Amino acid sequence: MPHVIVEWTDNLADEIDIRALLELIAGGLRDSGGIFPFGGIRVRAVKLTDYVIADGLGDDAFVNITVKIGTGRPADFKQQFFAGLFDRVRTFFASVHASRYLALSLYVEEFNEAGGFRENNLHARFQLST
Repeated sequence: MPHVIVEWTDNLADEIDIRALLELIAGGLRDSGGIFPFGGIRVRAVKLTDYVIADGLGDDAFVNITVKIGTGRPADFKQQFFAGLFDRVRTFFASVHASRYLALSLYVEEFNEAGGFRENNLHARFQLST
């Protein structure tokens, strides 16, 4: 963990480099000071082709980022870390935001470990390289 899902409206396709956004988010997670192990980081995007924004009349756009993490991280760390990550996302979209109507959001969801099932041997690769 964490797993990140970036939902974005397809009317942004000519204005953003979605891969660069995913790399920005993944890089931020890797820079967590070990709070988020490399082997658990997953960042993916879902381009939305069916959506309605506000009154449905404009060429409005949105990007919603959902970060799913396990419980146990201190509240002050989460607030500071994710506020910083959101600031980097806002900077990434600054020129788009200045030229069109755009809604950006980032939500952090904590899940109960008893409610999920996982198997991951990626952590072993990173333990070998350190």
